[in-house]
Amino acid sequence: MCRNITTLRGLEPHATDEEIEAAARQYVRKISGVQKTSDATRDAFELAVAEVTATTHRLLDALPERRQPPPTVPPLRRPEVQARIAAAGVEPAERPKVAAKAGS
Repeated sequence: MCRNITTLRGLEPHATDEEIEAAARQYVRKISGVQKTSDATRDAFELAVAEVTATTHRLLDALPERRQPPPTVPPLRRPEVQARIAAAGVEPAERPKVAAKAGS
């Protein structure tokens, strides 16, 4: 459905909370059509992100280990994305919730 969401199951080391939330945020963006939240959409959008994030955590915890790693590297693990985050001088706790560029 959304080519920007990568497989998180089977990553070594395991997917981080930040990676799981970024994937959830991409999914909610895609299905809602909301690219930038407003006062009218923010609460519903953030609730959906939280619920998808929690469900994704439960799913990944319940599935057995993969035999092979996923074929693609999640955006937050890519060197060019890490360099962009570092260049912005944003500490991990201060990073915006939108860690990966939105796309369709």
